[in-house]
Amino acid sequence: MCRTSLWGALGFLACAYFTWSAFSHVVRNSYFWPHDAWTAATYVVWIVLLTALTVDTHCLRERLFFGVLVANFLVGFVLTLWRTAPAESIRTARIGTGALWAVAGVLSLTTVGREKRV
Repeated sequence: MCRTSLWGALGFLACAYFTWSAFSHVVRNSYFWPHDAWTAATYVVWIVLLTALTVDTHCLRERLFFGVLVANFLVGFVLTLWRTAPAESIRTARIGTGALWAVAGVLSLTTVGREKRV
């Protein structure tokens, strides 16, 4: 991402979509969260992948971006396992994950236009 502006811009667009999605759930008072094994497994795969990307990169801006995404997916994973979560906790998590998506989007934009010139 720190070497190619395209990835920073695409990361921002993806984060903008997920920010909108999280906050639209709050606006509609939709506090359903899936609790199936496939969703939990998907979160684990994303957490492992994003953790590997966080450790692998040498660019601080990328590390921050991927670190925020890891935190976001950890919240999702915990809520997937927490079957008895009250609606208020899910609402708070939706707001929190929406904020994390927004922060990740801004961090993604910090990588745009910063290509190394040789």
